[in-house]
Amino acid sequence: MQESLAANPAAPVRAESTRYKVLGAISFSHFLNDMIQSLIISIYPLLKGTFTLNFTQIGLITLTYQLCASMLQPLVGSYTDKHPKPHALSFGMTLTLIGLMTLAVAPSYGWVLIAAALVGGGSAIFHPESSRIARLASGGRHGLAQSIFQVGGNTGSAVGPLLAALIVIPHGRSSLAWFGIASLIAIVVLWSVGSWYQRQHLQGSAAARPRAQTASPVPRRTVIRSMAILVLLLFSKYFYLASISSYYTFYLIEKFHVSMPRAQIYLFVFLFAAAAGTMLGGPLGDRIGRKRVIWISILGVAPFTLLLPYVGLGWTMVLSFLIGLILASAFSAILVYAQELVPGKVGAISGLFFGFAFGIGGIGAAALGGLADLRGIEFVYHVCAFLPLIGMIAAFLPDIEKNGRYAVVTRS
Repeated sequence: MQESLAANPAAPVRAESTRYKVLGAISFSHFLNDMIQSLIISIYPLLKGTFTLNFTQIGLITLTYQLCASMLQPLVGSYTDKHPKPHALSFGMTLTLIGLMTLAVAPSYGWVLIAAALVGGGSAIFHPESSRIARLASGGRHGLAQSIFQVGGNTGSAVGPLLAALIVIPHGRSSLAWFGIASLIAIVVLWSVGSWYQRQHLQGSAAARPRAQTASPVPRRTVIRSMAILVLLLFSKYFYLASISSYYTFYLIEKFHVSMPRAQIYLFVFLFAAAAGTMLGGPLGDRIGRKRVIWISILGVAPFTLLLPYVGLGWTMVLSFLIGLILASAFSAILVYAQELVPGKVGAISGLFFGFAFGIGGIGAAALGGLADLRGIEFVYHVCAFLPLIGMIAAFLPDIEKNGRYAVVTRS
């Protein structure tokens, strides 16, 4: 079985329609996974008070979680390209469950970091393998499939702060243990998805299935340059998002003197907008081209980020909603664009990009926490406002698509 799976793991299972049930199961699991992860970020004000932490220590929690995820994801993706493990998803969710339970009872800051590392390890397994299965179930509609997968995660991230405001903050950190039920549900769903993945490959030999494209549509040096551009675009996106996900509640509390539960609800609004934007990005990329979506998504938020530090509470809500909606549409387009630049390595590319996104988010959170300690939380948003201007370099990406097919590119 392993030889059959490894022979062509990125190939479509068959020339068939999109498997919406599989995509729905993966998206639902992504919802539960990222909901649990967002609870960690959502209770930062609670952890700050419990363990008397400064902003730098808060940033280190995110850094620990994100670095564990970022360093392991490319390794997991590359390994499973050659040695697929259909039930690895359930194992990854089990690590997340253990991390959640550890955080609920952590007696010290050190144990909080251990819990964050366990959750990061679970993400390292979950994301590249789920992305692979989303592509297998896409029926050729790769952007749509990635958006369905991603919208589950972004919706879960949005719901996390709301649940923190309603359950965890009123009832204390130990109430996190109740969310272990969500992890158990996800483990069962992911075991079923893994069984589907396994059965589909056993129904026919690797030779009988269509072979994936293995040659890039552009020359090698263009691939290298394009990947570097995509990495810079991800840097601008996730460094800015780190300022929102980790410190938005602190910003609202300090600048506008809102309550902690109210700040969590405002964070939910931003993350809900990000979930909606994710759903738009993939299908738009399938229709109008991924390069256009990438360009609009990253550079298009610059006017709003530049205005954000200078407006009142009402306009802060409006601008943050627009920022989340537009900026979130980029990732699905970037990921599928990269997979098409380097065909046949879905796991490795997914692991690399998810890993980099997690890593830069963690580094960003730590760096911005230190900056907030030195200059104040409002100064962070003045600095980060300029990051989306990096989106201008999207103009240098090659046009590898034309009317849904690869454009003809002269090799040199």
